[in-house]
Amino acid sequence: MGIIAVWNQIIFEPMINGLIVLYSGLFQNFGLTIIIFTIIIRLVLHPLTMKQLRSSKAMQTLQPKIQELQRKYAKDKQKLQQETMKLYKEGGINPMGCLVPMLVQLPIWIALYQSIIRSLAITPESLLELSEHLYSWPVVHQMVPLNEWFLGLNLAENSPFPLAILVGGTMWVQQKMVAAPNTDPKQQSMSRMMLWMMPIMFGTLTLQFPSGLALYWVVMNIVGVATQYFVGGWGGLFPKDTPKQMPWGGLFPKDTTKQMPEKAEAVAAISPKEAPAPRQKKRSKYGKSRGKRKDSRRSHSARPRATGT
Repeated sequence: MGIIAVWNQIIFEPMINGLIVLYSGLFQNFGLTIIIFTIIIRLVLHPLTMKQLRSSKAMQTLQPKIQELQRKYAKDKQKLQQETMKLYKEGGINPMGCLVPMLVQLPIWIALYQSIIRSLAITPESLLELSEHLYSWPVVHQMVPLNEWFLGLNLAENSPFPLAILVGGTMWVQQKMVAAPNTDPKQQSMSRMMLWMMPIMFGTLTLQFPSGLALYWVVMNIVGVATQYFVGGWGGLFPKDTPKQMPWGGLFPKDTTKQMPEKAEAVAAISPKEAPAPRQKKRSKYGKSRGKRKDSRRSHSARPRATGT
């Protein structure tokens, strides 16, 4: 009971009362309240989310080297662990960098889930249970019970099939974006199975939960897709087979001859720097006209002089 009391006072009750206060300021529209409140929580946890995504991306870049170490030290587990930790240290990566932010965010997501479920109280028993967690603020008590209708959906009833498809689809897109390329057939098969199993499982569970919770999952997935796109683009959703474009386009083109030896040799063969300079006629230091006068003098001096008799 001690742990439950601490949980309610520190995390759950502040969140559910904040949700109802926000509901009073958003025209008593609980669907819009769920969307805005979820985005606010995501923004508060944004630094932890970014840290988690960057750590995951850094881990993905080391996967080829880790797989090489696994093949090299397949029979020596201790050596494999040492070399793997050495690789992490050289890359400046903390293996716990992905886990710690997730553990910090998990209680907040659970409290948000409970707040949405408890706020959709429509029976006398559920309303009585909700009142036990409300603050003695007039604005909070005046809003209960909440209006559960949003865009033709009853947020307190089970989710319809299209909303379940939307939950599974947005989850599949998010997982596809963060999927790391892998050359191991076994790991590829496992990743492919997880890629489809999780969206199908959550889509099926959505049919058994209130629509308000399904709306929360959709918003969470969409914000997650936007965050992932900001960090690493579309990732595995739209893999690029073409070479990466130059950062400055054609303004500052890079020298590609280093990557194409045959082209480099051909360019070097006709390069103006290596081509021999054309022969130039040797010019007299006297110029054209003065050189002709000098040659004429030499021809006159070479003639025999006439002697008188």
